[in-house]
Amino acid sequence: MSNNWLQDATEPIRNSKLLRVLLIGFLILLLQIPIVMIDGVIGEREETRDNGVREVTSSWGGNQSIAGPWITVPYLHHWTELRTTGSQVEDFTRTETRYATFLPETLRITGRTASEVRSRGIFQVPLYTLSLEVSGGFSRPDFSAWGTSAEDILWEQAYLSLGVSDSKGITDQAVLNWNGSEFDFLPGSGDSSVAGPGIHVLLTQALEGEVFDFSFPLALNGSEGVYFAPFGRETDVELASDWPDPSFEGNWLPNERSVSKDGFKATWSIPFLGRNYPQQWRTGSDFDEAINTSKFGVRFFVPIDNYRMGHRSVKYAPLFLVLTFITLWLFEILSGVRIHPLQYLLLGAGMSVFYLLELSLAEHIGFLTAYIAASSAIVLLIGSYSSVVLKSPTRASIVGSITTVLYGYLYILLRTQDYALLIGSIGLFVVIATIMYLTRKIDFSAQA
Repeated sequence: MSNNWLQDATEPIRNSKLLRVLLIGFLILLLQIPIVMIDGVIGEREETRDNGVREVTSSWGGNQSIAGPWITVPYLHHWTELRTTGSQVEDFTRTETRYATFLPETLRITGRTASEVRSRGIFQVPLYTLSLEVSGGFSRPDFSAWGTSAEDILWEQAYLSLGVSDSKGITDQAVLNWNGSEFDFLPGSGDSSVAGPGIHVLLTQALEGEVFDFSFPLALNGSEGVYFAPFGRETDVELASDWPDPSFEGNWLPNERSVSKDGFKATWSIPFLGRNYPQQWRTGSDFDEAINTSKFGVRFFVPIDNYRMGHRSVKYAPLFLVLTFITLWLFEILSGVRIHPLQYLLLGAGMSVFYLLELSLAEHIGFLTAYIAASSAIVLLIGSYSSVVLKSPTRASIVGSITTVLYGYLYILLRTQDYALLIGSIGLFVVIATIMYLTRKIDFSAQA
């Protein structure tokens, strides 16, 4: 009799539609715990991948940024200071060596990259080899605007420099052709204000004349991307590659470009008026930041990053749980089938496993195949379990079909990032409208 009394007392609570909705909401919140843990696992795997990439690129060559060439001419700078000796004040002349930087009048760079993929464990690291032909012309360095005396200019110590952000990626000895004469490049970019990693050539007596034509080849290993600084009064860059997914970046986009499955070709033509530094400057002028922000080039984009896709997939996990649980709840109120909270929890746990399956398979067989395999396994699991929970193969097939549509919808969202918000908003509107239509005749106040 006591059991009947307890059952009669709790029956209104068990039949309350409002309490059932609140319980389902609580279960969805509870399932966010494993979802957050799975997102952490994705982050850990991504960090492991990044460490593997850094190990490979540290030996091969990293993101390459090319600046130059430019000419540096040292000169003597004199100034007068007052010095007190005992009770007398006298003038004291001091002298130090400073540097003047001169950029080319014309700069043309023609390059081609050939990509290859190296493995570090199960991770694939895209790399490239870059072959450049650099040519152009300089005018004779002119100090007249600064009032520097001719005897203070140290022409015999002048040198030409080229900045290379990761100079260990240089694979061949580069030789400068300077007005028909050849000079070997040396390590380091010199002592000027543009100094950094790179190579240089001592010009010594090679600045006798008014116009200087130059050219040299450069072979580099690199990864991720390649960028250039527009050092010429007129800078022209032409770059071709077999990489099919370029992402053009920097302060200028190509004037012309063509992209196909076999690679891309892009050309830039940049006048010096578009940059924020002059054709020449002296020690004391800091244009490092302006030079860095003026760079342009291409990043070798990986169109499907398994870990980026994993993070984006997990963001939609709460929405998937809500939509699936709403479907089951509609069966409860429309057909009278009772689903135990533990069964809701098991179904939610099954859906959460999808994100681990997606990632672990994608690391071995690629994202698309992994997504199809993982979503098919989860749809089969949800459909099979729903046939028992809902006590009807027909109802279970409806749940399975809805789950299939959800995973197909998610894949569209993942592949069309630019339109994800629009597609997601429309989809959510359709879902809410459908729920409102199906429940339009239900009297929720009867057993609130």
